[in-house]
Amino acid sequence: MVVVEDQELTLSPDDYSLLTDLYQLTMTACYVGEALDQTPASFELVVRRLPEHFGYLIAMGLAQVLDYLEKFRFGQKQIQALRSTGVFAHAPERFWSLLAEARFTGDVWAVPEGTVVFANEPLLRVEAPLWQAQVIETYLLNTINYQTLIATRAARLRDVAGPVATLYEFGTRRAFGPQASLWAARAALAAGLDATSNVLAALKLGRKPVGTMAHSLVMALAATEGSEADAFDAFHRYFPGAPLLIDTYDTIAAAKQLAHRLQNGDTHLAGVRIDSGDLVSLSRQVRQLLPEVPIFASGDLDEFKIAELKATGACIDGYGLGTQLVTGPPVNGVYKLVEINGIPVMKESTGKVTYPGRKQIFRCLEGGKVRQDYLGLIEEEVEIRKEGGEGKVGQAKEIRPLMQQMMKQGQPVEPPETLAAIAHRTARSVASLPADTCRVKQPAPVPVELSAALQALIQKTLRH
Repeated sequence: MVVVEDQELTLSPDDYSLLTDLYQLTMTACYVGEALDQTPASFELVVRRLPEHFGYLIAMGLAQVLDYLEKFRFGQKQIQALRSTGVFAHAPERFWSLLAEARFTGDVWAVPEGTVVFANEPLLRVEAPLWQAQVIETYLLNTINYQTLIATRAARLRDVAGPVATLYEFGTRRAFGPQASLWAARAALAAGLDATSNVLAALKLGRKPVGTMAHSLVMALAATEGSEADAFDAFHRYFPGAPLLIDTYDTIAAAKQLAHRLQNGDTHLAGVRIDSGDLVSLSRQVRQLLPEVPIFASGDLDEFKIAELKATGACIDGYGLGTQLVTGPPVNGVYKLVEINGIPVMKESTGKVTYPGRKQIFRCLEGGKVRQDYLGLIEEEVEIRKEGGEGKVGQAKEIRPLMQQMMKQGQPVEPPETLAAIAHRTARSVASLPADTCRVKQPAPVPVELSAALQALIQKTLRH
């Protein structure tokens, strides 16, 4: 057989069903053979441990999960491709008819995008026939894990930089592939960044793309037209007043030249960007020379470096955020079976324990601040409210269930939220946290207590 490689490797909704790990499909074939494929099952997606120095996560990626589930299909082309592998030579024939008729018919419960969650709390639960709940695992983890990572980093960056600073997402060239660059831009905007340089992402999301220029333009025009000043003039002929990158040669010399031109009324300027060097010293000097011009900084910046820049008196109004935003230690979410045909189940492996049963997160707030969370069973709200006790004198106390039904029998319950609405929820969620939980380093965790009923179910379910 001649194998023709597809060099394009682009993703379309027709291929959603095949963007999975092989074992999802081999398990499905086994479920069919054992007559378990239609058995009701519940899976929950949780993060057992937060990345280092993270005091919380911002849930993100749900919109793409719901879109995927709505469009989930196995067309004849996809089925034939699977048959051609030979892997399924001994699979039951009904496996193929199951795929041909496949639609997601289950329910999805999740915390809304932009909500703060902590370790071992379910971001999402799928209740569906076993094979459906199983086969979608890979795509759900890919979507939720990556966007949750980017959203959490973006929220931390916004919290550190402050509400006034301008924050731009510049990470496309460092993201883990073209699709990831679109998801990263979306997650960053939904978690509080102002704009993205990714033109496709911006246009798809109804936003205006942003950016300045690269050093190559300055070098090319300076070499062919005479000087750095000539390069700036040429750029402003086509983009009047646009921000300029001023550190190609001598940052201070460029700032002095621009200050002179501004004083003479020869130009106007929306901002300058510094991409290298001692940002504290350079930004202070540029501020003296260009007191009314916004100063942007870029160059492998993260929340730790921004905190340091602010603490040491840098004069910076905005930041371009790329590599450190869209990469970094992963969010290791897992997707585990918690109930099968009404029977609670749990994983007992050392270091990888999961909790049984369908669960709800109950958030306890006092005076608008998160006091602690209770992880309990879905039917426990009344008991949790009693367990939570009374608030401090003079402070209103509220216990709020976080997981909401997002999909019923394969159909979304509500239309998709806007990025603005999600960004507003992100800001409110972070603002509700204790200050020491938002620390950039060594944050203090918010207590997450297991309800008495959940603890009892764990003991009942344990096999060892």
